[in-house]
Amino acid sequence: MQEYFSVGEAAKAVHTTSETLRHYDRIGLVKPSKKDAWTNYRYYTEQDIVRLNTVRALQLMDLPLQEIKKVLEYDDLEKILDFLTQAEKKADEKIAALQYSKSKIRLAKEDYARKLQAQQSFSGTVLKDLPERVILLSDTLEVPTLDNLWNYLSHFYEKVTPALKEQFFFEDLAGIYSEEGLTRLFAVCIRYVEIDGLRVLPKGKYLCASCTEAHREQTLRELVRMAQVQYGAEPMFTVQLIVVSGILQWNYEVQVYVGPTAASPEQAAPETGAAPSGR
Repeated sequence: MQEYFSVGEAAKAVHTTSETLRHYDRIGLVKPSKKDAWTNYRYYTEQDIVRLNTVRALQLMDLPLQEIKKVLEYDDLEKILDFLTQAEKKADEKIAALQYSKSKIRLAKEDYARKLQAQQSFSGTVLKDLPERVILLSDTLEVPTLDNLWNYLSHFYEKVTPALKEQFFFEDLAGIYSEEGLTRLFAVCIRYVEIDGLRVLPKGKYLCASCTEAHREQTLRELVRMAQVQYGAEPMFTVQLIVVSGILQWNYEVQVYVGPTAASPEQAAPETGAAPSGR
């Protein structure tokens, strides 16, 4: 026996409104299989709901209703199948774009969380125990810009020879590395092999502080001074992580290495700085 669903039940099943289904009926896109002659109530079958779900999914691909109607009226089933295959491919591309956008939103969220943490901190400076990190330096890029931050990691994949490209994988993170007058943008390596341009950021204690572009140099100088005065360190390098904080905006977390073990200011050893080794 055929099961029928009211317009309200069908609308709930496809996550839309009853008025939307009435509109589909008026334009001939999805007509209910049964309509009561006396009450004019619409009733839908399971096959109608399949068609409704297909329409809703295609709408999410930004296809106009008239084009969807035209496709679903094809007599050639192979043409319909080919169209839906292409629509599925576009859906995969859209999902990938949304995942990329989500990662940027996550970075912005983490940045604002760091800002809140910094506001709650008395000094705004935090001592962090960070693991060893391997970074790959750019040959040419020195400072972040709108152009080079867009598709940032593609620059580093292009730096790697085609034969080695499959052996590299980078974290979705950007930063500035400075050492003895050399300043370069870098990518953090999750998977890598030995090539020119690699640096190792040693495991240990880092003085960290968040700042804007306007205060970056000042914050960097202050952290280096604190490392020297309070920890007896002579930092050989500095790291400035780039944190996307909004559309066309970014801030920084400045990191200054103070040694493998964080001694208190009273117990600071005279030489706790360490230079990163190249790989």
